Amino acid sequence: MPKTAKRMTAMLAKAPPEQKPLPVAEAVTILKGFNTTKFDQTVEIVMRLGIDPKQADQLVRSSIVLPHGIGKSLRVVVFAKGDKADEAKAAGADEVGGPEMAEKIKGGWTDFDVCIAAPDMMGVVGPLGKVLGPRGLMPSPRAGTVTPDVGKVIKEYKAGKVEFRNDAGGNIHAVVGKLSFDAAKLADNTTAFINHVVGLKPAAVRGQYLKGIAISATMSPSVRVMTP
Repeated sequence: MPKTAKRMTAMLAKAPPEQKPLPVAEAVTILKGFNTTKFDQTVEIVMRLGIDPKQADQLVRSSIVLPHGIGKSLRVVVFAKGDKADEAKAAGADEVGGPEMAEKIKGGWTDFDVCIAAPDMMGVVGPLGKVLGPRGLMPSPRAGTVTPDVGKVIKEYKAGKVEFRNDAGGNIHAVVGKLSFDAAKLADNTTAFINHVVGLKPAAVRGQYLKGIAISATMSPSVRVMTP
């Protein structure tokens, strides 16, 4: 049996029987018990929603600053000029620019995690949709990444802000921390994310909104979590 398969089999033996949903704190404790790699694994949450993703009034998209961050320093680029460019640099943006940065992105450069734009820069940013859109990097007023308050938003992302949207199957995927996090902090982050998504239930949704939750690490089985 390959080494990877042996490790997965050993981890599955520690998993709860029949994958019964567990309270967040218990699920996190089991997940941390799967820590068998030399690198610090990323912890992700998946939430299955009872929405119709084809209906615009049932889409779920938002962002949240998690209580304990995500254990990763995000690379943030900002389209701004004048005072807003100075504000962005002071807030810790990794790169600030205008048309010259747009040309760089058109050439294939996407070595960043978040792209923010001041409203007066959308004429420059708009044509980048074909490059940034498929990667989930296109600035959007709805996501809060097109904003006159660039400094505040940069600081939020640097502090661990997580942006998410439902996929075509009605599921939400997001990072909630690292496996090295203290169990209580990882549970706090997970609970905060779940409560935030619960609060986003579209008015048009009929029937059960939250159908299932699971958390997993980069190289671990998933653990099901009780729905609130």
